[in-house]
Amino acid sequence: MSAPALRLSGVKKRFGRSEIIKGVDLTIPMGERHAIIGPNGAGKSTLFNLISARFPVTAGRIELKGEDVTGLRPFEINRKGLSRSFQITNIFPRLTVFENLRCAVLWSLGYKYSFWHRLEGLRDAREKAEQVLEDIGLMRRRDTPAGILSYAEQRALEIGITIAGGADVILLDEPTAGMSRSETDEAVALIRRVSENRTLVMVEHDMSVVFGLADRISVLVYGDIIATGAPGEIRSNATVQEAYLGTSFAHA
Repeated sequence: MSAPALRLSGVKKRFGRSEIIKGVDLTIPMGERHAIIGPNGAGKSTLFNLISARFPVTAGRIELKGEDVTGLRPFEINRKGLSRSFQITNIFPRLTVFENLRCAVLWSLGYKYSFWHRLEGLRDAREKAEQVLEDIGLMRRRDTPAGILSYAEQRALEIGITIAGGADVILLDEPTAGMSRSETDEAVALIRRVSENRTLVMVEHDMSVVFGLADRISVLVYGDIIATGAPGEIRSNATVQEAYLGTSFAHA
């Protein structure tokens, strides 16, 4: 049996005297679409920041595909196959859509700090970036500066950047926040498409997105995971209804 994509064991995070994450245990198998939900202030983004090494853990252990990655730096985690997006769109606004994606693929193709290569001559980088353009549906915006894309297009580009480096574990932080219903539907279709053959972990407040995409759901309430299970189990869990979902949603 292969190692899980992610395993968190007793993970804690304190800021001063405040304990934000209170000993999280969580195992996410390879290839699973896993959603983390909970009320505002529950610690969801903090947990993402711990997994991606943006914050150091106070205690506990984080494993990525069976390897202990606790204490590694963010770029080291990324090079081991984990990539993430952020709540606030994180792109290069003055570069074109294509140039953003080409930047994202370079390290995975082995160019690293290779100052003697002309970018225009890197055929493999161009082809890989254009494949991602196709995957995220932005080929027609190839040469558009990223800063003038619509909000939904910028979010699609950020997802493209997240997958461009070849990561097989991707973390998406509120990928549909601020979108209209039609934009959300397009984003869900995109996420479903790009997460094929990858492990997806997402934080999301839109319950229709969560229950439509996730194989399993974990509910985080004030630093504790109070339940993990399939969507139907979470929907009918009385503790989750009381703490977060509400009884009206359970019967929707």
